[in-house]
Amino acid sequence: MTQTAEAARPAIRPRIAAKSGLFLFLGANVAAVTVLFVQAGVSQNVLITIGRLAGLYGALSMAFQLLLVARLPWLDRRLGMDRLTTWHRWTGFTILWTLLAHLVFITMGYAEVSNKGVVDELVEMANTLEGILRALVAFAVILIVGAASAKFARKRLAYETWHFIHLYTYAAIVLAFTHQIALGQSFAGSEQAKAYWWTLWLGAGATVLAGRVVLPMWRNLRHQLRVTAVVSESPDVVSVYMTGKHLDKMPVKAGQFFLWRFLTKDRWWQANPFSISAAPDGRTLRLTAKALGDSSAGLRNLRVGTRVFAEGPYGAFTTIHQRRPNALLVAGGVGITPIRALLEDIDGHVVVLYRVRSQADAVLLPELNGLAKARGAVVSVLTGPDQAVGPRGVMLGPANLHMMVPDVHERDVFVCGPPGMTSAVLRSLRELKVPNAQVHAERFSLAA
Repeated sequence: MTQTAEAARPAIRPRIAAKSGLFLFLGANVAAVTVLFVQAGVSQNVLITIGRLAGLYGALSMAFQLLLVARLPWLDRRLGMDRLTTWHRWTGFTILWTLLAHLVFITMGYAEVSNKGVVDELVEMANTLEGILRALVAFAVILIVGAASAKFARKRLAYETWHFIHLYTYAAIVLAFTHQIALGQSFAGSEQAKAYWWTLWLGAGATVLAGRVVLPMWRNLRHQLRVTAVVSESPDVVSVYMTGKHLDKMPVKAGQFFLWRFLTKDRWWQANPFSISAAPDGRTLRLTAKALGDSSAGLRNLRVGTRVFAEGPYGAFTTIHQRRPNALLVAGGVGITPIRALLEDIDGHVVVLYRVRSQADAVLLPELNGLAKARGAVVSVLTGPDQAVGPRGVMLGPANLHMMVPDVHERDVFVCGPPGMTSAVLRSLRELKVPNAQVHAERFSLAA
């Protein structure tokens, strides 16, 4: 890397800055909610007090959830959608448990005060208090969404079905908010509390509207992408070339991906994540995909001139996180697409390890070799079953990885491939004690 590029690196790593800012924001709001709760006064019944506080933390978690799924470019470029989606998942569990605690403790507390059974008290509250029924509907929706997001269910649902179910979370949040307005002590407690909660909810809603609706619409109206060519790279891999207006102004970097919608009568409703497979040049974009399902298999039937609606760019798998002068790029299968784009864009000396079952599966290999020759990089294609290779262990195990790249500790490592391969490489890097700050991997993991 040049001295200029070295000097241009921020003192604080982008990922650390984003994580710190996000958790500082969350911590400040937890403190604010707790202070406002205490100022509003606690109930003489301990169960009611616990229930109210759990409800407030549940409401805060919902607002934080909206921030995580807003797909704000500043956060996404630094943290990556897969990390944000993981946090979204755990925040979802937090919402579920805090709202369950709110329901249980509030009901038990009021049942204790009125000397009634818990079920009778819940029925009476639903019939007599404004907002209770809406809250119960919201909780039921969250339970359904949570069940659909469990691993056993997620594996059996098509992405489009899961996504449609997940969208009902927004309806649950609106219902929960109206319940909070109707009955929440935080709204009745003081003008300061009202101002805080209105600001929090409106701000969270605005981030979703901006990141999920306004920005994608504006970018697509500006760039107006169309298909210019469809090229078969192998029997089951195809590349789609696109052009549009002002692509030199599109803030996309090598290694990122879009959610692509091809606006034909049978495909417009399908959104699929594919990386760009060449560094952006300001004139064209290219994706390369393997025919793993009906959606990606249908790409080869696209016609030249088809309009494209692209959401993005997304992803933190870029040179913004490069910390060392040289790099190791590890790809598996069609995971070569962002790696090929990075090879075009990354600084320093680069080693590429391309893991495939056979030489015939190594798509884009001529391009990789051409780029490697032009920039003095090294490309190694690793073929064969993932079994032990002599005394040095599995092909991408720590011993073989160190043998192939002896200075791996001095390089940034970018890894993209099937989940099993990616996990194996990350384990090897941990065993080799490669610093975490130098290891970069991203999976396509989407939140609704």
